[in-house]
Amino acid sequence: MVGVFRRSLSFPNKNQNRPSAKPHISHHIRSISLPCRSHPLISEIKDEINQLTRWTSTSKSNAQTSTSLSQGLTLLKDTHETLQHILNLPQTLETLRSHPLWVEKLLEDFLRFVDAYGMFQTSIMALKEQHSSAQMAIRKRDHSKVVACVKAKKKISNQMENLVSLLRCVNVIQHQQHCTMQLPSSVVDAELRHVIADVMSFTVSVSVALFNGIALSFASHRLSWARIFKLSSNGGRVNKEREGIKELRQLDRVEMESLCNLKKKGDQEVRLLLKNMRDLEEFISGIESVTEKVFRALINSRVALLNILTLTH
Repeated sequence: MVGVFRRSLSFPNKNQNRPSAKPHISHHIRSISLPCRSHPLISEIKDEINQLTRWTSTSKSNAQTSTSLSQGLTLLKDTHETLQHILNLPQTLETLRSHPLWVEKLLEDFLRFVDAYGMFQTSIMALKEQHSSAQMAIRKRDHSKVVACVKAKKKISNQMENLVSLLRCVNVIQHQQHCTMQLPSSVVDAELRHVIADVMSFTVSVSVALFNGIALSFASHRLSWARIFKLSSNGGRVNKEREGIKELRQLDRVEMESLCNLKKKGDQEVRLLLKNMRDLEEFISGIESVTEKVFRALINSRVALLNILTLTH
């Protein structure tokens, strides 16, 4: 009996060691499963989306400036670059394979984005050429060629309005509804669909801020309230974006005022006018540079989606 009793004592001693091993195993399992639940790139793009949310809120309550616009476009470019990396993940292919119709809709809307930025680049290049010609005309006091530049600005204003109309065709609400219409198959599925819908939404909002800003800055200074509402209304509310881009609007106004009676201007006045025009040209070049990067990022995002569609067929 004593021997048995001793064996019964030794048995619990072995059990006491087992609980200490279980937490170690459990902890080890959790460390392996975490990346499967949420990829680091998802966290990264969520941070970028949060920054775009703050940028959008600020741009609606404050006058748009060249600095804030460049920040928004740069954030948009960075977000699309992160999206490209996400679209190249194997788990992304597995998720989007079950949503072929949505992928096709995404491709259609990405084509609208690419077309809009392609046309924007063409318009900006034409404006720069007209602007350079106008500077030469001012030195020669050639009023007729200066008028051509003024007309070019009005033309680009109309073109920007057309680009806004093109982007309004992107059904952001439909992309957001897709996130809730079908139950997600996994956490990865749910997160992926939501971030893609958010990227589509912010691509529209940042791009509209750009195109509207230039349209309003170059438009006639006697805009009707009806046209202002058309250009800058957001859910029935006219916001600060109706004022255009602060520096661009100011430079354009000074330039327009200085062009009056050009032949009567003195040398000092002409030099000041040319300086303002160089400042305006520098601003246009800066916008051209950052939008070129966004344009390339949009193309690459669409190519990544095309690759997914090809692999799912």
